[in-house]
Amino acid sequence: MRRILSGNEALARGAWEAGVQVAAAYPGTPSTELLEELARFPDVYAEWSTNEKVALDVAVGAALAGRRALAAMKHVGVNVALDSLMYASYTGLEAGLVLVSADDPAMHSSQNEQDNRRLAVFARIPALSPSSSQECKDFMRLAFDLSERFDTPVMVRTTTRINHSSGIVTLADRVPVKPSRQKFPRQPEKYVMVPANARQRHPIVEERVARLIQWADSPEAPNVVEWRGSEVGIITDGVAYQYAREVFPTASILKLGVSYPLAVRTVQEFAARVRRLVVLEELDPVLEEQVRLLGIVCEGKSIFPLCGELDPTVVRQRGAAAGLPVDQPPVAIPTLPKPELPARPPVLCPGCPHRSVFALLAKKKVPVSGDIGCYTLGFLPPLSALHFCGCMGASIGVAHGAAKAGIAERMVAVLGDSTFFHTGLPALANVAYNRSNVLTIILDNRTTGMTGHQPNPGTGLTLQGQPAPALDFEAIARAFGIQRVLTVEAYDTEALEQAYKELMATDEPAVLVARHACALLPEERRRWVPLEVVEEHCTGCGVCFRIGCPALLKSDELDPKTHKPLALIDPDLCTGCEVCAQICPHDAILNRHQVALERL
Repeated sequence: MRRILSGNEALARGAWEAGVQVAAAYPGTPSTELLEELARFPDVYAEWSTNEKVALDVAVGAALAGRRALAAMKHVGVNVALDSLMYASYTGLEAGLVLVSADDPAMHSSQNEQDNRRLAVFARIPALSPSSSQECKDFMRLAFDLSERFDTPVMVRTTTRINHSSGIVTLADRVPVKPSRQKFPRQPEKYVMVPANARQRHPIVEERVARLIQWADSPEAPNVVEWRGSEVGIITDGVAYQYAREVFPTASILKLGVSYPLAVRTVQEFAARVRRLVVLEELDPVLEEQVRLLGIVCEGKSIFPLCGELDPTVVRQRGAAAGLPVDQPPVAIPTLPKPELPARPPVLCPGCPHRSVFALLAKKKVPVSGDIGCYTLGFLPPLSALHFCGCMGASIGVAHGAAKAGIAERMVAVLGDSTFFHTGLPALANVAYNRSNVLTIILDNRTTGMTGHQPNPGTGLTLQGQPAPALDFEAIARAFGIQRVLTVEAYDTEALEQAYKELMATDEPAVLVARHACALLPEERRRWVPLEVVEEHCTGCGVCFRIGCPALLKSDELDPKTHKPLALIDPDLCTGCEVCAQICPHDAILNRHQVALERL
């Protein structure tokens, strides 16, 4: 049977076919859909873990219990999980363990574009780099076999283009699943990583790498040589292979399905048969450096960019400039006049419950340490209310550090509900323990909004739809020893400001929970009632525009006294959250029922 699958769908299918029984992840683009898809398969336990380290530990535990296990995350998530990855490389497992690292060249939705092939080298574990949806499925099956054969975690490294593009995939049956193991392994010399045991394991890891190099040179490894001509040879992996095939039709290609360790003999034999050797890879010169360490002369980053995502146009232009034999595009792309379109910057959605918090913070002009999520958009004009954003969970720790450094301003940390469970918990415990006066604002929109509405420990449901206790932010903060804790309705601007003033009036740790469900959740969408502007009351003062809601527009009508444009609300965008109505100083924004009464 054949189906058209995205890379993420193919990865999930491959894991299921390979007999995976436990899968854990934290949602993060471009990896999110993998676990959502896998959770639909029978005989698989899948969970959204609180963060990537927890997800990998869960997968390790399942593999120690004799079950094939998967952990999936975006590239920066592997940073969070790295401590666990390093010990798992030393210990090995009782069953296959695969880590999917979804990298994000060009940073479509990320704060960096690190190349996690580097982390595979660092952890001394094999890395497979699929170049199509079919290879996503096939490499997952291979990865589990490889993990068990060499007693190692295996990284399957994808990129955004592989995860989100689709292709035809030939499906297969699920492999037989081993009988359930009854006892946890009792091998402390292998699995208890005290220094004495770890010292014994390190040489085993290095010996494993040597065996993996031999395997990488064997016919079993998914490395493919495509001979065309001897003038130019290209070594490549992942999605870059697709660009090599398109742009250099006369060049011979060595596609390395195994990015690490390098297939030494295969590379040497390929290099010996071509006059000019070029390495084409996205981001870091990981392959190029390994080839150069063999004493082989090659080109790579001297031709192709080190930063950003490759595409056929970039590869063609850079290749031609370097004198490589490039093709011509099969169809000339016509030059069309560009229509005058309005700018469409990223912005908080209409009705976003985070908007009222950032409008308040912007008005108060306080320093705000932010975090990764929808609310990162609070840094954009006209709100301009975010002054730092680094990585998941850094908001509270950075604010605490600034406070302890003696900064004269009161620091505010802002993060979402899912992010709080991810890495905000230990940071808030640190604030409570070391007693800084940071005000932590938890934006509880009852979901993991940025990655597509996944549940989290505060929502009361698991990934597979099972009921679960919804953790209470107030109770958690008070359990940490923080006494100043308030929860308010995020759409209630007056209550929000009053709570803010009350908490800022004290010089001790404080927590404010601003709660309202994401406006895009189905149950919220059913309650949308658009607002209207009563022109007779509007003066064009512009106060409503300061909250940056896309549903608020400037009318062509001008106020006769101020000559400023009146406000106008797009009914197709407005959710009826009434934040703009609450801040309007002239009561010019009403819901439809109020407008009808107004006009009676």
